Amino acid sequence: MAEYSQPSFSISIEEEYQFIDPDSRDLRGFATAQGLTLLDAHGQGKESGEQTVPRTGGPSGTPAPVAGTPICRDVKQARQELLRIRREMRKLAASHGLKIMAAGAHPFSYWEREQEESPRYRALIEDTQFIARRLLAFGMYVHVGIDDRNLAIDVMNAMRYLLPHILCLANASPFWQGLDTGLASYRSVLLDALPRTGIPNAFRSLSDYLGYVDTLLRTNSIPDPEAIWWDIRPHSQQQDRSRPRTETGPNSRSKSPAAEQAALEIRVCDALPDIDDVLAVAALIQATVAWLVDLRHRNMSFRLYDRTLIAENKWRAVRYGLQGNLLDFGIEQDVPIRNLLHELLERVEPVLDRLNCREEVAHVHTIMQRGASSEQQRQVWRQSGEDGKAVVDFLVSQTEQSL
Repeated sequence: MAEYSQPSFSISIEEEYQFIDPDSRDLRGFATAQGLTLLDAHGQGKESGEQTVPRTGGPSGTPAPVAGTPICRDVKQARQELLRIRREMRKLAASHGLKIMAAGAHPFSYWEREQEESPRYRALIEDTQFIARRLLAFGMYVHVGIDDRNLAIDVMNAMRYLLPHILCLANASPFWQGLDTGLASYRSVLLDALPRTGIPNAFRSLSDYLGYVDTLLRTNSIPDPEAIWWDIRPHSQQQDRSRPRTETGPNSRSKSPAAEQAALEIRVCDALPDIDDVLAVAALIQATVAWLVDLRHRNMSFRLYDRTLIAENKWRAVRYGLQGNLLDFGIEQDVPIRNLLHELLERVEPVLDRLNCREEVAHVHTIMQRGASSEQQRQVWRQSGEDGKAVVDFLVSQTEQSL
Protein backbone atom coordinates (compact mmCIF):
# COMPACT_ATOMS: atom_id res chain seq x y z
CA MET A 1 0.00 0.00 0.00
CA ALA A 2 1.32 3.43 -0.92
CA GLU A 3 2.69 5.55 1.94
CA TYR A 4 1.27 9.06 2.20
CA SER A 5 -0.65 11.34 4.50
CA GLN A 6 -4.08 9.79 4.28
CA PRO A 7 -7.34 11.69 4.42
CA SER A 8 -9.50 10.89 7.41
CA PHE A 9 -12.07 8.99 5.29
CA SER A 10 -14.50 9.74 8.11
CA ILE A 11 -18.08 8.87 7.31
CA SER A 12 -21.50 10.28 8.05
CA ILE A 13 -24.90 9.23 6.75
CA GLU A 14 -28.13 11.15 6.31
CA GLU A 15 -31.51 9.53 5.73
CA GLU A 16 -34.92 10.90 4.80
CA TYR A 17 -37.89 9.28 6.53
CA GLN A 18 -41.56 9.00 5.73
CA PHE A 19 -44.18 9.17 8.51
CA ILE A 20 -46.90 6.61 7.85
CA ASP A 21 -50.48 6.29 9.08
CA PRO A 22 -50.66 2.73 10.49
CA ASP A 23 -54.30 2.32 9.41
CA SER A 24 -54.39 3.77 5.88
CA ARG A 25 -50.64 3.24 5.28
CA ASP A 26 -50.63 6.61 3.57
CA LEU A 27 -47.99 9.28 4.01
CA ARG A 28 -49.08 11.46 6.90
CA GLY A 29 -46.19 13.66 7.86
CA PHE A 30 -42.86 15.25 7.32
CA ALA A 31 -40.54 17.36 9.42
CA THR A 32 -38.99 20.79 9.26
CA ALA A 33 -36.32 22.39 11.41
CA GLN A 34 -39.17 24.03 13.35
CA GLY A 35 -41.11 20.90 14.19
CA LEU A 36 -43.19 18.01 12.96
CA THR A 37 -45.68 18.88 10.24
CA LEU A 38 -48.74 16.66 9.94
CA LEU A 39 -50.87 16.49 6.81
CA ASP A 40 -54.61 16.99 6.86
CA ALA A 41 -57.02 15.33 4.45
CA HIS A 42 -56.26 17.94 1.78
CA GLY A 43 -52.51 17.46 1.88
CA GLN A 44 -51.98 20.73 3.71
CA GLY A 45 -49.34 21.02 6.39
CA LYS A 46 -50.03 22.00 9.97
CA GLU A 47 -47.16 22.64 12.37
CA SER A 48 -47.52 20.65 15.57
CA GLY A 49 -45.07 22.76 17.55
CA GLU A 50 -44.49 19.80 19.86
CA GLN A 51 -41.04 18.66 18.85
CA THR A 52 -37.92 19.87 17.14
CA VAL A 53 -36.73 17.40 14.54
CA PRO A 54 -33.81 17.18 12.10
CA ARG A 55 -33.34 19.73 9.37
CA THR A 56 -35.11 19.56 6.04
CA GLY A 57 -33.10 18.06 3.23
CA GLY A 58 -33.87 16.43 -0.08
CA PRO A 59 -32.44 17.93 -3.26
CA SER A 60 -33.53 21.43 -2.41
CA GLY A 61 -34.71 21.84 1.12
CA THR A 62 -37.96 20.06 0.32
CA PRO A 63 -39.76 18.93 3.47
CA ALA A 64 -38.54 15.38 3.87
CA PRO A 65 -37.32 14.77 7.42
CA VAL A 66 -33.58 14.25 7.42
CA ALA A 67 -31.60 12.72 10.24
CA GLY A 68 -27.84 12.70 9.96
CA THR A 69 -25.18 10.99 12.02
CA PRO A 70 -22.31 13.04 13.39
CA ILE A 71 -18.97 12.61 11.65
CA CYS A 72 -17.88 9.06 12.49
CA ARG A 73 -14.41 7.54 12.49
CA ASP A 74 -15.67 4.39 10.73
CA VAL A 75 -18.80 2.60 9.62
CA LYS A 76 -19.05 0.69 12.92
CA GLN A 77 -19.59 3.95 14.78
CA ALA A 78 -21.94 5.11 12.02
CA ARG A 79 -24.07 2.01 12.61
CA GLN A 80 -24.52 2.85 16.29
CA GLU A 81 -25.37 6.46 15.50
CA LEU A 82 -27.82 5.49 12.78
CA LEU A 83 -29.54 2.99 15.06
CA ARG A 84 -29.90 5.67 17.69
CA ILE A 85 -31.33 8.15 15.20
CA ARG A 86 -33.83 5.66 13.80
CA ARG A 87 -34.98 4.89 17.33
CA GLU A 88 -35.44 8.59 18.02
CA MET A 89 -37.36 9.06 14.78
CA ARG A 90 -39.55 6.05 15.58
CA LYS A 91 -40.26 7.50 19.03
CA LEU A 92 -41.08 10.88 17.49
CA ALA A 93 -43.46 9.31 14.97
CA ALA A 94 -45.11 7.15 17.63
CA SER A 95 -45.85 10.25 19.72
CA HIS A 96 -48.17 11.26 16.87
CA GLY A 97 -49.59 7.77 16.29
CA LEU A 98 -47.43 7.19 13.21
CA LYS A 99 -44.81 4.76 11.92
CA ILE A 100 -41.54 5.52 10.14
CA MET A 101 -40.52 4.15 6.77
CA ALA A 102 -37.38 4.49 4.68
CA ALA A 103 -37.76 4.07 0.92
CA GLY A 104 -37.10 6.12 -2.19
CA ALA A 105 -40.80 6.84 -2.74
CA HIS A 106 -44.16 5.99 -1.20
CA PRO A 107 -45.84 3.16 -3.14
CA PHE A 108 -49.21 4.87 -3.64
CA SER A 109 -49.50 8.28 -1.99
CA TYR A 110 -51.02 11.08 -4.09
CA TRP A 111 -50.01 13.77 -1.64
CA GLU A 112 -49.11 17.10 -3.24
CA ARG A 113 -47.58 19.87 -1.19
CA GLU A 114 -50.07 22.72 -1.02
CA GLN A 115 -48.62 24.57 1.94
CA GLU A 116 -45.06 24.71 3.17
CA GLU A 117 -43.36 27.32 5.30
CA SER A 118 -39.75 26.71 4.22
CA PRO A 119 -38.37 29.77 2.37
CA ARG A 120 -36.05 27.48 0.39
CA TYR A 121 -39.03 25.38 -0.72
CA ARG A 122 -41.05 28.47 -1.70
CA ALA A 123 -38.08 29.65 -3.78
CA LEU A 124 -37.88 26.23 -5.44
CA ILE A 125 -41.58 26.38 -6.38
CA GLU A 126 -41.08 29.82 -7.89
CA ASP A 127 -38.08 28.58 -9.87
CA THR A 128 -39.37 25.23 -11.11
CA GLN A 129 -43.15 25.63 -10.89
CA PHE A 130 -45.06 22.32 -11.13
CA ILE A 131 -41.94 20.15 -11.26
CA ALA A 132 -41.16 20.67 -7.58
CA ARG A 133 -44.78 20.17 -6.54
CA ARG A 134 -44.66 16.55 -7.60
CA LEU A 135 -41.51 15.79 -5.62
CA LEU A 136 -42.16 13.02 -3.15
CA ALA A 137 -38.72 11.48 -3.11
CA PHE A 138 -36.53 10.33 -0.24
CA GLY A 139 -32.79 9.76 -0.33
CA MET A 140 -29.77 8.55 1.58
CA TYR A 141 -26.62 10.69 1.51
CA VAL A 142 -23.12 9.55 2.42
CA HIS A 143 -20.31 11.97 3.35
CA VAL A 144 -16.70 10.79 3.20
CA GLY A 145 -14.03 13.05 4.67
CA ILE A 146 -11.25 14.22 2.32
CA ASP A 147 -9.31 17.00 3.97
CA ASP A 148 -7.62 18.23 0.77
CA ARG A 149 -10.26 20.01 -1.31
CA ASN A 150 -8.19 19.74 -4.50
CA LEU A 151 -7.96 15.99 -3.97
CA ALA A 152 -11.72 15.88 -3.37
CA ILE A 153 -12.31 17.34 -6.84
CA ASP A 154 -9.99 14.73 -8.41
CA VAL A 155 -11.80 11.90 -6.63
CA MET A 156 -15.21 13.31 -7.56
CA ASN A 157 -14.20 13.38 -11.23
CA ALA A 158 -13.20 9.72 -11.15
CA MET A 159 -16.04 8.46 -8.96
CA ARG A 160 -18.72 9.81 -11.30
CA TYR A 161 -18.15 6.70 -13.41
CA LEU A 162 -19.06 4.41 -10.50
CA LEU A 163 -22.25 6.18 -9.37
CA PRO A 164 -24.51 4.00 -11.57
CA HIS A 165 -22.89 0.92 -10.02
CA ILE A 166 -23.81 2.23 -6.56
CA LEU A 167 -27.37 3.04 -7.63
CA CYS A 168 -27.84 -0.54 -8.84
CA LEU A 169 -27.46 -1.57 -5.19
CA ALA A 170 -29.29 1.39 -3.62
CA ASN A 171 -32.61 1.61 -5.45
CA ALA A 172 -35.91 1.49 -3.55
CA SER A 173 -38.57 3.35 -5.54
CA PRO A 174 -40.24 1.09 -8.11
CA PHE A 175 -43.77 2.43 -7.49
CA TRP A 176 -45.39 5.81 -7.99
CA GLN A 177 -48.99 6.72 -7.12
CA GLY A 178 -50.06 3.09 -6.98
CA LEU A 179 -48.44 2.00 -10.24
CA ASP A 180 -45.41 -0.12 -11.00
CA THR A 181 -43.21 2.29 -12.96
CA GLY A 182 -41.09 -0.50 -14.43
CA LEU A 183 -38.07 1.30 -13.00
CA ALA A 184 -35.78 0.41 -10.12
CA SER A 185 -35.44 4.04 -8.99
CA TYR A 186 -38.28 6.36 -9.92
CA ARG A 187 -36.88 8.81 -7.37
CA SER A 188 -33.98 9.41 -9.75
CA VAL A 189 -36.41 10.38 -12.51
CA LEU A 190 -38.19 12.82 -10.21
CA LEU A 191 -34.99 14.50 -9.07
CA ASP A 192 -33.36 14.66 -12.49
CA ALA A 193 -36.20 16.91 -13.66
CA LEU A 194 -34.76 19.63 -11.43
CA PRO A 195 -31.83 21.87 -12.39
CA ARG A 196 -28.29 21.09 -11.24
CA THR A 197 -28.98 17.41 -10.59
CA GLY A 198 -27.66 14.14 -11.98
CA ILE A 199 -24.10 13.41 -13.04
CA PRO A 200 -21.85 16.50 -12.92
CA ASN A 201 -19.23 17.46 -15.45
CA ALA A 202 -15.58 16.85 -14.64
CA PHE A 203 -13.69 19.87 -13.32
CA ARG A 204 -10.07 20.66 -14.16
CA SER A 205 -9.30 21.80 -10.61
CA LEU A 206 -10.79 23.15 -7.40
CA SER A 207 -10.53 26.68 -8.81
CA ASP A 208 -12.47 25.55 -11.88
CA TYR A 209 -15.26 24.25 -9.64
CA LEU A 210 -15.23 27.35 -7.43
CA GLY A 211 -15.41 29.51 -10.54
CA TYR A 212 -18.53 27.63 -11.63
CA VAL A 213 -20.13 28.14 -8.21
CA ASP A 214 -19.15 31.81 -8.18
CA THR A 215 -20.77 32.33 -11.58
CA LEU A 216 -24.05 30.86 -10.34
CA LEU A 217 -23.92 33.01 -7.21
CA ARG A 218 -23.09 36.24 -9.06
CA THR A 219 -25.88 35.67 -11.57
CA ASN A 220 -28.43 34.94 -8.81
CA SER A 221 -28.94 31.44 -10.19
CA ILE A 222 -28.52 29.87 -6.74
CA PRO A 223 -28.77 31.29 -3.20
CA ASP A 224 -25.81 29.20 -1.95
CA PRO A 225 -23.73 26.16 -3.00
CA GLU A 226 -26.21 23.78 -1.34
CA ALA A 227 -28.56 24.48 -4.25
CA ILE A 228 -26.27 22.32 -6.40
CA TRP A 229 -27.83 18.87 -6.06
CA TRP A 230 -25.63 16.63 -8.18
CA ASP A 231 -25.35 12.90 -7.48
CA ILE A 232 -21.90 13.68 -6.08
CA ARG A 233 -20.56 17.01 -4.89
CA PRO A 234 -17.77 18.48 -2.78
CA HIS A 235 -19.09 19.59 0.54
CA SER A 236 -18.07 21.24 3.77
CA GLN A 237 -19.12 19.16 6.74
CA GLN A 238 -18.93 22.28 8.88
CA GLN A 239 -21.62 23.81 6.69
CA ASP A 240 -23.65 20.63 6.65
CA ARG A 241 -23.41 19.86 10.35
CA SER A 242 -24.15 23.35 11.64
CA ARG A 243 -27.90 22.91 11.26
CA PRO A 244 -30.33 21.45 13.78
CA ARG A 245 -30.57 17.68 13.92
CA THR A 246 -31.64 14.99 16.33
CA GLU A 247 -29.00 13.61 18.69
CA THR A 248 -30.06 11.99 21.97
CA GLY A 249 -33.39 13.79 21.86
CA PRO A 250 -35.18 16.66 20.21
CA ASN A 251 -32.40 19.15 20.95
CA SER A 252 -30.19 20.12 18.03
CA ARG A 253 -26.46 19.34 18.14
CA SER A 254 -24.05 22.21 18.58
CA LYS A 255 -21.25 22.73 16.10
CA SER A 256 -17.82 21.48 17.13
CA PRO A 257 -14.33 21.97 15.69
CA ALA A 258 -14.30 18.32 14.61
CA ALA A 259 -17.10 19.14 12.16
CA GLU A 260 -14.89 21.54 10.20
CA GLN A 261 -13.64 19.33 7.38
CA ALA A 262 -14.06 18.91 3.66
CA ALA A 263 -15.91 15.91 2.32
CA LEU A 264 -17.42 14.34 -0.73
CA GLU A 265 -21.17 13.87 -0.55
CA ILE A 266 -22.66 11.02 -2.58
CA ARG A 267 -26.35 11.68 -3.17
CA VAL A 268 -27.33 9.10 -5.81
CA CYS A 269 -28.87 6.55 -3.39
CA ASP A 270 -32.55 6.04 -2.60
CA ALA A 271 -33.44 5.85 1.08
CA LEU A 272 -33.17 2.18 2.06
CA PRO A 273 -35.28 0.39 4.69
CA ASP A 274 -32.79 -2.33 5.73
CA ILE A 275 -30.09 -0.80 7.90
CA ASP A 276 -27.62 -3.51 6.86
CA ASP A 277 -28.13 -2.44 3.24
CA VAL A 278 -27.56 1.19 4.25
CA LEU A 279 -24.27 0.36 5.97
CA ALA A 280 -23.13 -1.90 3.12
CA VAL A 281 -23.67 0.79 0.50
CA ALA A 282 -22.11 3.48 2.70
CA ALA A 283 -19.07 1.29 3.40
CA LEU A 284 -18.64 0.49 -0.29
CA ILE A 285 -18.78 4.21 -1.08
CA GLN A 286 -16.19 4.95 1.60
CA ALA A 287 -13.94 2.13 0.36
CA THR A 288 -14.25 3.30 -3.25
CA VAL A 289 -13.19 6.81 -2.26
CA ALA A 290 -10.18 5.40 -0.38
CA TRP A 291 -9.21 3.21 -3.35
CA LEU A 292 -9.37 6.17 -5.74
CA VAL A 293 -7.21 8.23 -3.37
CA ASP A 294 -4.66 5.40 -3.28
CA LEU A 295 -4.57 5.38 -7.08
CA ARG A 296 -3.99 9.11 -7.11
CA HIS A 297 -1.06 8.85 -4.69
CA ARG A 298 0.49 6.08 -6.76
CA ASN A 299 0.44 8.43 -9.75
CA MET A 300 -2.09 6.15 -11.40
CA SER A 301 -5.08 7.63 -13.19
CA PHE A 302 -8.64 6.44 -13.51
CA ARG A 303 -9.83 7.37 -16.97
CA LEU A 304 -12.39 10.18 -16.96
CA TYR A 305 -15.44 9.70 -19.15
CA ASP A 306 -17.81 12.29 -20.48
CA ARG A 307 -20.90 12.99 -18.39
CA THR A 308 -23.18 11.99 -21.29
CA LEU A 309 -21.63 8.51 -21.42
CA ILE A 310 -21.95 8.03 -17.66
CA ALA A 311 -25.58 9.17 -17.95
CA GLU A 312 -26.22 6.21 -20.27
CA ASN A 313 -25.18 3.90 -17.46
CA LYS A 314 -27.21 5.84 -14.93
CA TRP A 315 -30.32 5.29 -17.04
CA ARG A 316 -29.63 1.56 -17.12
CA ALA A 317 -29.26 1.60 -13.34
CA VAL A 318 -32.52 3.55 -12.97
CA ARG A 319 -34.35 1.19 -15.31
CA TYR A 320 -32.99 -2.25 -14.43
CA GLY A 321 -31.02 -2.05 -11.19
CA LEU A 322 -29.22 -5.32 -10.48
CA GLN A 323 -31.14 -7.06 -13.26
CA GLY A 324 -29.42 -5.20 -16.09
CA ASN A 325 -26.13 -4.59 -17.81
CA LEU A 326 -23.95 -1.51 -17.62
CA LEU A 327 -21.61 -0.30 -20.35
CA ASP A 328 -17.93 -0.98 -19.75
CA PHE A 329 -16.48 1.92 -21.71
CA GLY A 330 -12.97 0.51 -21.47
CA ILE A 331 -13.92 -2.48 -23.64
CA GLU A 332 -16.96 -0.80 -25.19
CA GLN A 333 -19.31 -3.64 -24.28
CA ASP A 334 -22.29 -4.02 -22.00
CA VAL A 335 -21.58 -6.26 -19.03
CA PRO A 336 -23.88 -7.69 -16.34
CA ILE A 337 -23.86 -5.29 -13.41
CA ARG A 338 -23.12 -8.12 -10.99
CA ASN A 339 -19.85 -8.78 -12.86
CA LEU A 340 -18.90 -5.13 -12.59
CA LEU A 341 -19.75 -5.02 -8.89
CA HIS A 342 -17.62 -8.09 -8.23
CA GLU A 343 -14.79 -6.32 -10.04
CA LEU A 344 -15.28 -3.20 -7.89
CA LEU A 345 -15.28 -5.32 -4.73
CA GLU A 346 -11.95 -6.84 -5.78
CA ARG A 347 -10.47 -3.40 -6.39
CA VAL A 348 -11.44 -2.03 -2.97
CA GLU A 349 -10.50 -5.18 -1.04
CA PRO A 350 -7.03 -3.91 0.01
CA VAL A 351 -8.48 -0.90 1.88
CA LEU A 352 -11.23 -2.69 3.83
CA ASP A 353 -9.24 -3.61 6.93
CA ARG A 354 -7.71 -0.15 7.13
CA LEU A 355 -11.23 1.33 7.11
CA ASN A 356 -12.63 -1.35 9.45
CA CYS A 357 -15.51 -2.05 7.07
CA ARG A 358 -14.89 -5.55 5.74
CA GLU A 359 -18.00 -7.02 7.41
CA GLU A 360 -20.25 -4.26 6.07
CA VAL A 361 -18.92 -4.46 2.52
CA ALA A 362 -19.38 -8.25 2.57
CA HIS A 363 -23.13 -7.60 2.83
CA VAL A 364 -23.01 -6.30 -0.75
CA HIS A 365 -22.85 -9.96 -1.81
CA THR A 366 -26.10 -10.56 0.08
CA ILE A 367 -27.79 -7.68 -1.74
CA MET A 368 -26.64 -9.05 -5.10
CA GLN A 369 -27.90 -12.56 -4.28
CA ARG A 370 -31.18 -11.43 -2.69
CA GLY A 371 -31.94 -8.45 -4.87
CA ALA A 372 -32.10 -4.73 -4.13
CA SER A 373 -35.01 -3.17 -2.25
CA SER A 374 -36.95 -2.43 -5.44
CA GLU A 375 -36.90 -6.15 -6.31
CA GLN A 376 -38.03 -7.09 -2.81
CA GLN A 377 -40.88 -4.59 -3.01
CA ARG A 378 -42.02 -5.97 -6.36
CA GLN A 379 -42.02 -9.49 -4.96
CA VAL A 380 -44.30 -8.39 -2.09
CA TRP A 381 -46.46 -6.49 -4.60
CA ARG A 382 -46.94 -9.57 -6.78
CA GLN A 383 -47.49 -11.98 -3.90
CA SER A 384 -50.10 -9.69 -2.32
CA GLY A 385 -52.12 -9.25 -5.51
CA GLU A 386 -50.64 -5.81 -6.23
CA ASP A 387 -51.53 -4.43 -2.81
CA GLY A 388 -49.64 -1.20 -2.07
CA LYS A 389 -50.52 -1.44 1.61
CA ALA A 390 -48.69 -4.75 1.83
CA VAL A 391 -45.61 -3.07 0.36
CA VAL A 392 -45.83 -0.30 2.96
CA ASP A 393 -46.15 -2.87 5.75
CA PHE A 394 -43.08 -4.64 4.42
CA LEU A 395 -41.06 -1.42 4.25
CA VAL A 396 -42.14 -0.25 7.73
CA SER A 397 -41.20 -3.66 9.14
CA GLN A 398 -37.78 -3.55 7.48
CA THR A 399 -37.16 0.00 8.71
CA GLU A 400 -38.06 -0.81 12.31
CA GLN A 401 -37.08 -4.47 12.67
CA SER A 402 -33.50 -3.90 13.84
CA LEU A 403 -34.38 -1.16 16.35
